[in-house]
Amino acid sequence: MKDDNLDLPEFSQLTVKEVKNFAAELKIDKNLPEIIKNLNQDSRKGVQKVAVRLQRKIKRQQQIEAKWERMNTVEAELRTQGHQIIVGLDEAGRGPLAGPVVAAAVVLDPEAKIYELDDSKKLSKKKRETLFSKIKARAKVGIGKATSSEIDKYNIREATFVAMKRAVKDLLPQLAANPDILLVDGNAVIPELTVAQKSIIDGDADVNAIAAASIIAKVTRDNIIFEYAEKFPQYNFKSNKGYGTAEHIAALEKYGSSPIHRKSFGRVPE
Repeated sequence: MKDDNLDLPEFSQLTVKEVKNFAAELKIDKNLPEIIKNLNQDSRKGVQKVAVRLQRKIKRQQQIEAKWERMNTVEAELRTQGHQIIVGLDEAGRGPLAGPVVAAAVVLDPEAKIYELDDSKKLSKKKRETLFSKIKARAKVGIGKATSSEIDKYNIREATFVAMKRAVKDLLPQLAANPDILLVDGNAVIPELTVAQKSIIDGDADVNAIAAASIIAKVTRDNIIFEYAEKFPQYNFKSNKGYGTAEHIAALEKYGSSPIHRKSFGRVPE
């Protein structure tokens, strides 16, 4: 059956394969429910299965949009209080034995929604990299890092604050005004900053701006450690990313530490 209001093919005149190919190109929009209705009127089981898959596609998109709205709750409330420039902050690389700790500061555009943001650790490498590109294209991003020698000098907690301050500083030239508030993942705020801050435990899983920062920090740090993997292949950083795996510990015992290892961490030899 063809709906005169939609530019639809006569599904009864198409093979099941042709219907599947047609459905594969469809985007989720206001017309999709009507298309599903037309498909369900076809007596062929194969066509009806296409309708079921499209219905699942709609449900999945609704779940994605609902999650974005849930993760936008904190930012939406802050905007009602007059905060406009809201910065999400997170880091990657506190635990590894080698490489820098990297922080990211992100200001999202509320009119340019980026769906499927989440704690970077919960995402696949492919999904992280896809979202990384979207965030870089649609948001304002600052990046900061603290080196392994700075971690040894200050300790990992203080070095993380250093990286976060650098990320905010990197972000500032992109903003029309100073930030109204920083949303910091975890249970601590950054010392010696005059801007308002709010720490949020598990913020990378609950707040869009912090989730975006976690993705930027994670992918950026991974790319840095992959470059080190070429320079120091004996530690297999490409696989362990500097974390203390059994293989990494064995390599440290055999080769000693490299210039990017954190000498203050107990399992790293001088």
